[in-house]
Amino acid sequence: MNNSARRGGPDFAGVAVGAILVLLGVFFLFTQLLGQVFRIDLGHYFWPFFVIVPGAALLSLALMGRTRAGEPLAMIGAMVSMTGLLLFFQNLTNLWASWSYAWALIAPTSLGLGQLAYGLVKGDTAAQRSGTRLATIGFIIFLVAGVFFELIIGVSGFGLGRWGWSLLLIAAGVVLLLRAILPGRHAAGGGVE
Repeated sequence: MNNSARRGGPDFAGVAVGAILVLLGVFFLFTQLLGQVFRIDLGHYFWPFFVIVPGAALLSLALMGRTRAGEPLAMIGAMVSMTGLLLFFQNLTNLWASWSYAWALIAPTSLGLGQLAYGLVKGDTAAQRSGTRLATIGFIIFLVAGVFFELIIGVSGFGLGRWGWSLLLIAAGVVLLLRAILPGRHAAGGGVE
């Protein structure tokens, strides 16, 4: 029975798993060779791919599947992939303090992006709207928290510094003074011309 099933064509799942194993083996052999000959430690920089790849695989499975269970699987795959991408960025830049606000890219942003991707592939407009809304909320949280933690508190050393607060207060004061002094501001509101 197995022989007749094999005569019908190749086992694509077996081919895919076999190809992935061969590629992983070649990658590990290459990194070992680089480490021995050139003293380059690729594992130090590329370990986050052990998180990125499974997340991307989950996302791909969710988008190719035919069941409604694909939507939560796509959201989980996007979240795992985003976690790996953040780890890769932080590992390369050594900006580990960015976790104080980068969590917003994992949840809710990546959850929304996974739901949006699922909605786009499957033609589900409700999932598209929900995913867009969730991703937008998460990205706004990321931006606001990033400005607060990086510029105001300076967790990574990018703060406004000794002169920044003085200059920021002066700029805000100048803007308020100009708004109060410039003609035409009160005329439109029905006040003094």
